[in-house]
Amino acid sequence: MSWIQHPVVLKGNKVRLVPLESGHFPDLVAAAKNERIWEHISINGANSDVIMAHLRSALLKRATGEQYAFTVIDKSTGSIIGSTLFHNIYPEHRKLEIGWTWYDPAYWRTGYNRECKLLLLQYAFEQLKAVRVQLQTDATNLRSRTAIEGIGGTFEGLLRKERIRANGVFRTTAMFSIIDDEWPQVKQMLHDKIARFNA
Repeated sequence: MSWIQHPVVLKGNKVRLVPLESGHFPDLVAAAKNERIWEHISINGANSDVIMAHLRSALLKRATGEQYAFTVIDKSTGSIIGSTLFHNIYPEHRKLEIGWTWYDPAYWRTGYNRECKLLLLQYAFEQLKAVRVQLQTDATNLRSRTAIEGIGGTFEGLLRKERIRANGVFRTTAMFSIIDDEWPQVKQMLHDKIARFNA
């Protein structure tokens, strides 16, 4: 039996996270067209064929329990604005990773990502009873590193030449985590930040 029981729908004030479905693909392909999204990611999702292959793979990997991908929807408009997923899922160790998160740049620095991460973390720690949730990003992606630290991620170190980006450049990866002992404080901090931002 899979650790994550399909379907999982997570609802906040601004966003709704629903399981990725093939019907979402056209809107996700359109949202992915901005090259800025993929500057620090190891695929070039602005290429329709590349993002389609990634989305199809995510659906297949849900069936095997390897990943659980979500489509992110703006509740106010009903628009699809990006995607995120659980991966590196290890139920036997009660750990997983939040990753492959991307949004239309129009939604950067708008509070949407913070609410998404709160919903995902809350599900992981409170429903799955995870003891560790990890997040990683390109070491050169200062915007992403700041965002991860801003949601309570603890920097654990660098994985050198951890992968090769679509342009052939080696990526050094910055690894972060949140553990269950920290979750109550992280949860309160996120609620406080979201309340201040919305005010």
